[in-house]
Amino acid sequence: MAPHHRLVAELMTTEVVTVRGDTSFKEIAALLAEHRVTAVPVVDDENRPTGIVSEADLLRRQASLPGPGVPPTARPAPGPVTDEAVVAGTLMTSPAVTAQPQWSIVEAARVMERHGVKRLPVVDGGGRLVGIVSRADLLRVFLRPDHTVREEITGELLAGTLDIPTSDVTVHVVDGAVTLTGTVPRRSLVSVLERLCRGVDGVVDVTCALDFRVDDLARPAPAVAAGHRPETPH
Repeated sequence: MAPHHRLVAELMTTEVVTVRGDTSFKEIAALLAEHRVTAVPVVDDENRPTGIVSEADLLRRQASLPGPGVPPTARPAPGPVTDEAVVAGTLMTSPAVTAQPQWSIVEAARVMERHGVKRLPVVDGGGRLVGIVSRADLLRVFLRPDHTVREEITGELLAGTLDIPTSDVTVHVVDGAVTLTGTVPRRSLVSVLERLCRGVDGVVDVTCALDFRVDDLARPAPAVAAGHRPETPH
């Protein structure tokens, strides 16, 4: 019984601003400003991401240039100025770390953390760009209203997954913090329900104060052989 998380397909932006490898520095900067984004995927002729170019990449390029206060004798010898040096293909971070639409937000978050990136181009089975998902998109799940979180726990987890009458367990949700009170049929369901609740998108904490009718985790008493009397202490 795995927790249900939102999928990347549900959170990603599908209208993605992209550039080609030969898009110039100034064109990239203009696109970032116009669309109020901080990075854009670089795609090839088949709309497959080859990298990401971000504000940080542009700033890094600018920072590598000599400042106006540097004496001419301290500056490196000027090389040939070519468009190749200031286009997306040479500015971008490559290869592009991508996600797939069917990934859960947990999978996407782990990949972002592992690679130290803030966004993932989303690709289909053929590697073609279908969207983009950012850290901000993943964090949106924690803005889910408390009543929506409560309805998911009572409807999908209690009644649906565990077949526990919703009248037996009371679910309180305040600012994403869940409190469970009431009675479940078996002791083993207490930890199961708590784990499932923690997996609901938007839940930040779970307090479990549940009773149970049957302790199915208790060890049975050792059997006593027929005709054998337990020793009586003197």
